[in-house]
Amino acid sequence: MNNIDKNTIRYKLEQREIDNLSEYATKSRFSKGRKTPIEECSLRTCFQRDRDRILHSKAFRRLKHKTQVFLSPFDDHFRTRLTHTLEVSQIGRTIARALDLNEDLVEAISLGHDLGHTPFGHCGEGVLNELVEGGFHHNIQSVRVVEVLENLNLCQETIDGILTHTWGYKPKTPEAQVVQLADKVAYINHDIEDSIRAGIISESDLPKDCIDYFSSIQSKRLNKMITEIISNSVGKPQVSMSEEGWFYTTKLRKWMFDNVYIDSPAKYEEQKARKVIKELFFLYCDMLKSVCEEDKIERVVTDYISGMTDRFAVERFKDHFVPKGLQLSAKDDYLFKLAKIIN
Repeated sequence: MNNIDKNTIRYKLEQREIDNLSEYATKSRFSKGRKTPIEECSLRTCFQRDRDRILHSKAFRRLKHKTQVFLSPFDDHFRTRLTHTLEVSQIGRTIARALDLNEDLVEAISLGHDLGHTPFGHCGEGVLNELVEGGFHHNIQSVRVVEVLENLNLCQETIDGILTHTWGYKPKTPEAQVVQLADKVAYINHDIEDSIRAGIISESDLPKDCIDYFSSIQSKRLNKMITEIISNSVGKPQVSMSEEGWFYTTKLRKWMFDNVYIDSPAKYEEQKARKVIKELFFLYCDMLKSVCEEDKIERVVTDYISGMTDRFAVERFKDHFVPKGLQLSAKDDYLFKLAKIIN
């Protein structure tokens, strides 16, 4: 707080937050800071800077080729982990703006919440959870990505939101509460739309009472859920959905687990995906025995595999376990032979 340059754009943005945001909002000027102190940016608040660091990270770019629900879909209209992340961000920002919370912090948490997710979605996460001592959880891995693997040196509030976006954790800021809800609202709705597109379910299959409450139309259902959160949270320190709205949301989520997420055509290829992760895990652990301390091998392999995209994991599996024919060093030899003949 000492020696603050009041002439910077950052100061004006921070003051705008203090003057205009809710009393419950997290103000960037009063952030708990970073693990390693750095010189402040003259243009951006600390949370805007976090957002930009995440956006430019390698882990963020890899999300475009990681599974959401459907493994490596050929149809470009199915969600990937990246488009899911963008939808969480959009929903979260809408809620934050309506409640006068810190939209920049919500966006930073949203963009970073799935950076530690495995290839092949929750199937990949489940395999690593079985193989790794102490288990594997993508939210904890996401924190490891930003703190260790890419060392983004984010603010404590952003890291807390990334860690606690998974249900069962208690966020420390209202912005993190927003993301925790936005994540659920996003995946329930877009997974329904993708499942209908895939022909696994139809609109008429959805629970009738949920349809009556939210509507069977995607945009209306999504808007209803977001409105339920906003109207129930205005002027309150806690962000939550109305009791009735949450009842039907969780019922719809359970229905998706019973009819899509578990034992549906969307999951038919998961046994193959599980084999890819398992075989690579054991292979890499064995490969590192001669070059890495034993107590570090599992950690290194987990970091490597969890960071893979679906297609990179498949290619590594093919390289190591699928036999290849003789590879010629030059495939265009005949071109040069023809040149000699013609000359």
